[in-house]
Amino acid sequence: MEYRLLGHSGLKVSTLILGTMTFGGKGAFAKTGNTDVAGARRQIDMALDAGVNMLDTADVYSDGRSEEIIGEALAGSDRRERLLIASKVRFPTGAKGPNERGLSRHHIVAACEASLKRLRTDRIDLYWCHEWDGQTRVEETLGALDDLRRAGKIGAVGVSNFSGWHIMKMLAAAERDRLVRPVAQQIHYTLQAREAEQELLPIAVDQGVAAVIWSPLAGGLLSGKYRRGEPEPEGTRKATDWGEPPVHDVEGLYDIIEALVAIAETRGVSAAQVALAWLLTRPGVASLVVGARTDEQLADNLAAAELTLSADEIATLERASRRPLVYPYWHQRSTAADRLSAADLALLAPYLEG
Repeated sequence: MEYRLLGHSGLKVSTLILGTMTFGGKGAFAKTGNTDVAGARRQIDMALDAGVNMLDTADVYSDGRSEEIIGEALAGSDRRERLLIASKVRFPTGAKGPNERGLSRHHIVAACEASLKRLRTDRIDLYWCHEWDGQTRVEETLGALDDLRRAGKIGAVGVSNFSGWHIMKMLAAAERDRLVRPVAQQIHYTLQAREAEQELLPIAVDQGVAAVIWSPLAGGLLSGKYRRGEPEPEGTRKATDWGEPPVHDVEGLYDIIEALVAIAETRGVSAAQVALAWLLTRPGVASLVVGARTDEQLADNLAAAELTLSADEIATLERASRRPLVYPYWHQRSTAADRLSAADLALLAPYLEG
């Protein structure tokens, strides 16, 4: 397992993080999995044995049950001291009143206290703003997070599902008012969905806000079980029915899958491992959040940490997944190529080769 710096936090995180959305199986999250406490202990131990040093959860996962299961699974052992815990705030959990959501001071402080109780811990090592809140001033949000950090209840701060200008607005306010500065962004980014390369990966490189990838297999689309001309596996969605992430080009998706499968067969690994290994080659990416319904899926995902792709294999995946540049990037490729920064090249480097 490799360990990479989480932005400017000073923390080193494993390139694979154990995701726990599958813990609980309550409400709308039942479709993702229903891992109980015994299963959680088993998966946490598998992750620890592989070198994973962080768990990722959220208060909204199974309406708090995921956090409760983690708290129970870690109790009475040394697992807690061997792991960093990341959780999230933004969505309503438990009480559903009009103020039990968003990134206001009122909601952040109450949600943090509730998460600490469910997790049976005195600190959350990385606290994510789970989604943008356009109705709360970023200064209000940062002030609450800064106070929680000074109180020792949270460590580092991150953002998730923010646009580029959202992140830059928050960074500017943090620096101007000397408040806690986000060190990471949890984003969706895969071979099938490369929009993050336009603004978010350049921000990761330029501003030191490390990218941590959620759903790195696109909800299973890139696992290799969906193939062109073959029926979808029983009990799964059709590719055309996918909402998160949406699939706008089904044939393009199958082109990517065929490239993944071809490399996987040559290397004697799974297509999922190839997809994960590709993400770990990308600039600004610190870690991938991997979760699984079964121990077998988790073991396969964890093995991706040992896979290194060749330049030719990366080029093959690039050809299969590359999308046309949008403005202003096609113009910069033509007219600014002589003075591009490392952040610019996070997007433009493949388009300049050859």
